Amino acid sequence: MKNYLTEFIGTFFLVLAIGLSVGAGSSIGHMAPVAIGVTLMVMVYMGGHISGAHYNPAVTLAVLIRGKINGKEAGLYMLSQILGSLAAAGVASMLVQDASFNFGTALSPGANATYLQALLVEVLFTFALALVVLNVATTKATEGNSYYGLAIGFTVLAAAYAGGGISGGAFNPAVGIGPNVIGGDSNDLWIYLVGPFAGGALAGLVYKFQHPKG
Repeated sequence: MKNYLTEFIGTFFLVLAIGLSVGAGSSIGHMAPVAIGVTLMVMVYMGGHISGAHYNPAVTLAVLIRGKINGKEAGLYMLSQILGSLAAAGVASMLVQDASFNFGTALSPGANATYLQALLVEVLFTFALALVVLNVATTKATEGNSYYGLAIGFTVLAAAYAGGGISGGAFNPAVGIGPNVIGGDSNDLWIYLVGPFAGGALAGLVYKFQHPKG
């Protein structure tokens, strides 16, 4: 149970940071990726030794393909992450004092981006994130390192700056689900399911190629 609670808490604060930093009236503007990346980093350090600190169903899928978690655990991890995202999206919507704010609309592809471009960005950067997680947090060669949280947090920070303007910058199915469901704007939700899950699955397969002996 402690694993699932940790996944809920970590995902909750990740999505809350996204909601408050990109919400209407936010004073940090273009610095939002920093707030998001740093929040993920500290949550990874908080829960890494307990649950592995996935906070992302696509990362959980990659870890499942990697063989570090079984199917039942993976399903419960994903459920915990989605519940954390839904709770955070609800809280963010209450805290942002602007009637025009819609979290679901705020997390959507860029106005000039095509669906294909948004989908490709979600696949590529989720692949990068999941592959980083697998190599810094699940491999014997890097076991016990102190930089895994920095590596993971900075991957998301870089991804948000590089691709956020194109895809909306979820790189995480839970991040897509919470805001879109609570905001009642689910037209683009499929991008944040198909893209990240494809990227996570690809990362799991590439990791197995990188480490054929496990």
